[in-house]
Amino acid sequence: MKVLVLNCGSSSLKYQLINMETEEVLASGKYERIGEAEAFITHKACGKKTEIKKAAYDHKEAIEFTLAQFTNPDYKVIDSLDEIGAIGHRVVHGGEIFKESAVIDDKVIEQIRECGEFAPLHNPAATLGMEACKKVMPGKPMVAVFDTTFHQTMPKDKYIYPIPYEYYKKYGVRKYGAHGTSHDYVSKRLAEMLNKSIEDMKIVTCHLGQGSSICAIEGGKSIDTSMGLTPLGGIPMVTRSGDLDPSVLTYLMKKEKLTASEMEDILNKKSGVSGISGLAPDFRVIEDASNNGDEKAQIAMDCFKYSVASYIAKYAVAMNGVDYIIFTGGVGENQINIRKGICERLSFMGVDIDVEANNMRGEEKLISKPDSKVKVYVIPTNEELMIAKETLRLI
Repeated sequence: MKVLVLNCGSSSLKYQLINMETEEVLASGKYERIGEAEAFITHKACGKKTEIKKAAYDHKEAIEFTLAQFTNPDYKVIDSLDEIGAIGHRVVHGGEIFKESAVIDDKVIEQIRECGEFAPLHNPAATLGMEACKKVMPGKPMVAVFDTTFHQTMPKDKYIYPIPYEYYKKYGVRKYGAHGTSHDYVSKRLAEMLNKSIEDMKIVTCHLGQGSSICAIEGGKSIDTSMGLTPLGGIPMVTRSGDLDPSVLTYLMKKEKLTASEMEDILNKKSGVSGISGLAPDFRVIEDASNNGDEKAQIAMDCFKYSVASYIAKYAVAMNGVDYIIFTGGVGENQINIRKGICERLSFMGVDIDVEANNMRGEEKLISKPDSKVKVYVIPTNEELMIAKETLRLI
C-alpha cells in the first residue's frame, strides 16, 4: 500500500508519498505561501527536484495540484490516485481527548478543532488539510497522528502544574508535550542500531529546530518532556520564548497595555533566540553573527545551549541516570557548534564529545568519544514514516 503523509501549516503543506511495502519515499515536497497568488511548490520525485509557481488560494487547491504531480509524466511515481490507500495527517495537539492516533471522521475533526486552543498555530491548519482531502479524495481513509500521544505515559507528578488543581479538572491545564512522533522514532532507531532492547535504555532525545523540545525516555516510554500545555513551553526556540517567570507576562501586559492575544503573539513569534539577537528567525544567521562577535547573538546562542544542557541534566535526575543523548531535528542534525556547546556543558556528567566525529551534518553517527560515560548520537528524524506506519496500523 501507498500512504500519503500530510503536515499542514496555516500557509504551507509538507507531504510525502511512501510505499509501505519497501518504506521508500516515492515523492516529497512542500507547498508554500498558500492563500497567495505567489504560492509555489517544491516537488521531489524520480531523482528530480522541481519548483513550480502555482497560485493556490486554499488547501484544497494546493492538495489538488500536489496530487497531480504524482502522475505527471515528467516524474510519474503512480499511474492513478487509486493507488493511494490512505492519508496520514500530523496533528500537534490531542489534548486529553486523544490518548492515541485516531481514524478521522467528522467528530474527530471537531475534537481536533477543540484542542486547537492549546496549539493555535497548528491544529486549525491540520483540520483545513483534512477537510480539503475529504473534498479532493472523498471516501479515502484518513488517520490523525498526534505529537502529544507519545507523552501520555508521563506520570501525573510530571505533568501536573503547581496551580489550583481545579484548573486541571475544569480546563485540562497540564503538560502535554509535543514532537512525540520524532522522539519515539529516534529512540527506537537507536535501539535498533545498537541491537539492544529499548526496555533497558535511558535516553534523552533533543529535537532541535524551529520548534524544539527535550524528552526523557526510560524503557521506551516518555516520562517527562520540556514542552508544556502548548508548544510554547520549555527551551527558548527560534521565535518562541520557552519557559518564563509568569510575572514577566503580567508585568509586560500592564506596562505595554497588551491584550492576551497580543502577548501570545509576542511570545510565539517575536521572542526566542531571534528576539534576543534582533536578527532573522534562522539559527544559521544567528550562529554566524555570534561567531563574528555580535554580542546579542552570542547571548542568544549561549542562552539556548545552556537551556538544552540544563534540561538534559534535569532528565538525568528524572531517570536516575542517562545512557544516551540523541540530537535530531534541523538544528540538532546540522548545527555542529551548537551540539558541541551543549555537550561541553555536560562534561560533569561524563559527556565527552569527539570534535572530529561531530564535524558532520545529517548523518546517523556516534559523536562522543569511546570512553564517554554517556554516549551521544545524531539520528535524523523520520516523523513521516512513523505517521505512515500508524496510519497503516489503524486502517
